[in-house]
Amino acid sequence: MTNFRNGYKKLFKFSYFCGSLTINDLEFSFNNYCQDITVHHLILIIMKFTLDKTDRYTILKLDEENLNSILAPDLKSEFVFFRNEGVRNLILDITDVKYVDSSGLSAILTANRLWKDYGCFVLTGANHPAVKKLIEISRLESILNIVPTVEESVDFVFMEDIEKELTAAGEDE
Repeated sequence: MTNFRNGYKKLFKFSYFCGSLTINDLEFSFNNYCQDITVHHLILIIMKFTLDKTDRYTILKLDEENLNSILAPDLKSEFVFFRNEGVRNLILDITDVKYVDSSGLSAILTANRLWKDYGCFVLTGANHPAVKKLIEISRLESILNIVPTVEESVDFVFMEDIEKELTAAGEDE
């Protein structure tokens, strides 16, 4: 059975905030805390993603246009959480991503390192020209499992699992 979860990572950095703010049907009221203080600045970062979890694999679809230094730390945290939760095979779908910076690449490499000896990490949907070019320039196609579509990624994960089972059975004999 497949479980779907929409994930929102929230990071609030504010100083001298006064008033109320409505985000995703959640109302944050700070009127009790600040009466004569004016608004100086507010930065709100929400990492949007969709999670499709099955017994054999988990697909994390990043619903963002940019994978940059603002989102990369939250994405790394999610990777560590999934690994500690026991996710054996992770498919990262970046179909909607149009820009990746060095911090984003670092997050992707973190996932690859976390699943290297544990299961399988697959990057899929790297179809935008800027993203393809960055992967090519940094020569990550030789390090990462990069597969064009989610469907092919699922097949890749199944084939990797079968290969590992056959290898383990051959060593037992």
